[in-house]
Amino acid sequence: MTYDYIIVGAGSAGCVLANRLSADPGNSVLLLEAGGEHRHFLLDMPLGMMRAMFKSQFVWRYKSQPEPHLGRREIMLPRGRVLGGSSSINGMFYMRGHSSDFDEWRQQGCTGWSYSEVLPYFKRMENHWSDDTRWHGHDGPLEVVPVQTEGRLHEPLMETAEAAGFSTSDNLNGEVEEGFARGELTVDSKGRRASTARAYLDPVRDRGNLTVMTGALTRRVLLDGKRATGIEFDHEGERRTANARTEVILCGGSYNSPQLLMLSGIGPAAHLQDKGIAVQHDLPGVGRNLSEHPRVPVHFGLQKPVSFLNELRADKVALSVLKWRLLGTGSFASQLNSCNIVIRTRPELERPDIQLWSNPIRMDAQVWFPFFRKRQDDRITADVILLHQQSRGWLELASADPQDFPAITLNIFSDAADLRTARDGIRLAREIYRTEPQASLTGEEILPGEDLQSDEELDEYIRARAEVTQHPVGTCSMGTGSMSVVDPQLRVHGIAGLRVVDASIMPTVPGGNTNAPTIMVAEKAADMILGKDPLPAQDVRQTSQSLSGA
Repeated sequence: MTYDYIIVGAGSAGCVLANRLSADPGNSVLLLEAGGEHRHFLLDMPLGMMRAMFKSQFVWRYKSQPEPHLGRREIMLPRGRVLGGSSSINGMFYMRGHSSDFDEWRQQGCTGWSYSEVLPYFKRMENHWSDDTRWHGHDGPLEVVPVQTEGRLHEPLMETAEAAGFSTSDNLNGEVEEGFARGELTVDSKGRRASTARAYLDPVRDRGNLTVMTGALTRRVLLDGKRATGIEFDHEGERRTANARTEVILCGGSYNSPQLLMLSGIGPAAHLQDKGIAVQHDLPGVGRNLSEHPRVPVHFGLQKPVSFLNELRADKVALSVLKWRLLGTGSFASQLNSCNIVIRTRPELERPDIQLWSNPIRMDAQVWFPFFRKRQDDRITADVILLHQQSRGWLELASADPQDFPAITLNIFSDAADLRTARDGIRLAREIYRTEPQASLTGEEILPGEDLQSDEELDEYIRARAEVTQHPVGTCSMGTGSMSVVDPQLRVHGIAGLRVVDASIMPTVPGGNTNAPTIMVAEKAADMILGKDPLPAQDVRQTSQSLSGA
């Protein structure tokens, strides 16, 4: 079998590319996905993600190596193994990141990736709920809606923000990029998760020039010298090959794409030789530069039983699921988020450095009913998420077998600066949640606990309890330096006909959830692959400053 383009991985990026590349009927496109179909009510129903993320039929159940700076703990790292990839199992939160994040990419040599140059691609993908045309698009395939606020304890936090001197906004993906705001979600008008499988792939599945194969595990990229010519993969118990006339495009994400490169003999030569893999191209940056968003739990009790646990009474759950199925509305048609809080721990910082994961419910919440299962104690969360960690991890092969999971070391909190940010974030979360009117709701501090106050006590707590938010980037980093893997056109250095298009190419992690930036990367890459001129840059920030000064 021969195609013009072979896309490996039908995740947040792969589904976008399948849509855009097959729009020209002259292009034949093969899209391969190791997982299965995405049509399942746990994937469609927004609150279904609380169960879907832990079901092996939908996820790669990766875990880290014993972490050297987290007491040798192994951290769970689920990634999507289904059409839509992690966009089919994630929290649906829509965040671009801060504009300076992309300007930083440009400053690091990634020509064409400044904020003014990527904004048009964010807009192209959006069907945004607001009427703001400067900052948002309204004709794209991806529907973006605000989080429901009913029953989610939103108003007290917004009023607290104003009392404490923080800015507020209706969203943080436009002119205002920090402060307190309603969160935004990728949920469609029918109350269903808007994964890239549903938004980009479903509308074009019947194109005659697009072939989608599920249950297909890619083993390696086939090379003729220094050119990619196709792939070898397993499907329905058979070893098969597919040839590419033009390009092979890896969209496996930050764990699978570097793994596949190394299985193909592209990566650090000494490591490949150690695993018995013939070196086709020595590329030392493959699997390095792993970055994430560390998350440190901060939990409070409530003075009143007003958390979202009220909605998890068994009879209410049954009615909510029925309402969602029939009407696409109700409390299960949105996500559990009180407020999107993106702030600076110190005023002298140039951009926000933490996000508070503000939720109106405990994360281990269970359905309950009087006399059958006891209602749990009410909790709310204000977990501290580091947006720009300095620590870097790495990924290596566990073996030369494609079915073996890669060996992932997050290495979070190896840099002392990250510990300081986490400590400052905990103290700031405490301050916010003890400020009126939120203070009238906030009960006892459960985690870390009010008795932990010193730097040393908080550092010990952070190392004992920190997790990550499942936003890995950087393992096939874009750039021009010796440790970069792809150039600013996302072409693998030294190998013709091979690109990587997913979150692994991001040289640094954006300051927010990574699904939206990954989709943007794929939109921009599609134009590169097709040889189109990039969309015109839009320096709306300069326009805004001119308007405000007029």
